[in-house]
Amino acid sequence: MRRLSVAILAIASGLSAAPPQLDDTARRLTHDIYKQLIEINTTDSVGNTTTAAEAMAARLRAAGFSPSDIRVVGPNPRKGNLVARLRGSTNQKPILLLAHLDVVEAKREDWSLDPFTFTEKDGFYYGRGTSDDKAMAAIFIANLIRYKQDGFVPKRDLIVALTADEEGGNFNGVSWLLKEHRDLIDAAFALNEGGGGRMNQGKRIYNGVGASEKVYVSFRLETHNKGGHSSVPRADNAIYELADGLTKLAKYQFPVELNEVTRTYFQRMSKIEDGPTAADMAAVAKDDSAAAARLSQTAVYNALLRTTCVATRLEGGHADNALPQSARATVNCRVLPADSAEDVRNTIVKVLDDPGVEVTWIDRPKPSPPSPLDPAVIGPIEQVTSEFWPGVPVMPLMATGASDSLYLRNAGIPSYGVSGLFGEMNDSRAHGRDERVGVSEFYDSLQFLYVLVKRLAS
Repeated sequence: MRRLSVAILAIASGLSAAPPQLDDTARRLTHDIYKQLIEINTTDSVGNTTTAAEAMAARLRAAGFSPSDIRVVGPNPRKGNLVARLRGSTNQKPILLLAHLDVVEAKREDWSLDPFTFTEKDGFYYGRGTSDDKAMAAIFIANLIRYKQDGFVPKRDLIVALTADEEGGNFNGVSWLLKEHRDLIDAAFALNEGGGGRMNQGKRIYNGVGASEKVYVSFRLETHNKGGHSSVPRADNAIYELADGLTKLAKYQFPVELNEVTRTYFQRMSKIEDGPTAADMAAVAKDDSAAAARLSQTAVYNALLRTTCVATRLEGGHADNALPQSARATVNCRVLPADSAEDVRNTIVKVLDDPGVEVTWIDRPKPSPPSPLDPAVIGPIEQVTSEFWPGVPVMPLMATGASDSLYLRNAGIPSYGVSGLFGEMNDSRAHGRDERVGVSEFYDSLQFLYVLVKRLAS
């Protein structure tokens, strides 16, 4: 099978052409879709993903898609999900193109401009959701329309799903669709957020492909005491006991563990970095513990090397003039995909070494297996990346956060985070103030995904 995949990729490479030029009609179409999505408020508090889903459904119907191939469904009137299908010529399992419609909250007073007005300024598009995740939503809809207009018939069906509640809320669209309408989104594999390109002062460093993610789980650490009058302190104190436990946890490091994705990441990054960092990356890929210790001094590399747990919230006591009767802390952990969250909890208990500190679950983990670095998927991504940006490597990534890909992976649908949307390594504004995307980078992503999806579907 591997030899066959290589042969197929070699043939495809011989047939590939230079990246297509973006014409004014396609550019205007995509701009208008992007603007429309940004200016529809889809926050959990007051927004409505159904409005956005219906707006995109109307565009697809106007482009000639059959109403039977366009569905807006959801468990709540404000939490609609769009599922649209471009029919293929064979019965091969489809490709799912996934993006979420909801965005995190954004207050006008926190921004330098209106977060729900699509604004072009100084070479950037500004607005809540411009990067997370309405860029991909707009691109997938625009490209589906372009395929229809071009008369392109893929071999596999192409399914675009724009969903609710990835960023928050109680009606996660992907989870609900898998449970209630699996047939609408069942696919051989999916393309989703979770990857993207990285630049350093305008120079493209790598095009990232998300193939794995850490597991989110939180614990409550709590101490209790009978308390008393603050004028008569005692040696046993709920706040001090909790603080002592947190200090122990702060000093503890979980062991280094590499998987297929992170090992490949460090191997390839060693050829991009220079100096001691490059040497340490090459060495850690070969399980060098000293190199791992040095790389762990950098927070982002430390997060890739091991499970992490960190205190994020703290409260205690009930009056200024009383000894505390209780103290509580929230500890948030990001667990490596192969690790057990139960084992992580047991490790925390062991590190605290104090039966007076209770460790309880705040939420239960949702682990997901890494997606395999399948040459039939990774090969075309590398190929198209090379055509658009010669010399820029493809980098497999393990996300330290979480995405809707976990639901797909757990349902047996491998999911890959890939967009070709490049941004500066030190200027990530997703979830933050003045979220933005480079104008030229956005249209590069449009064309990259147009070619990549077409090739994967052919």
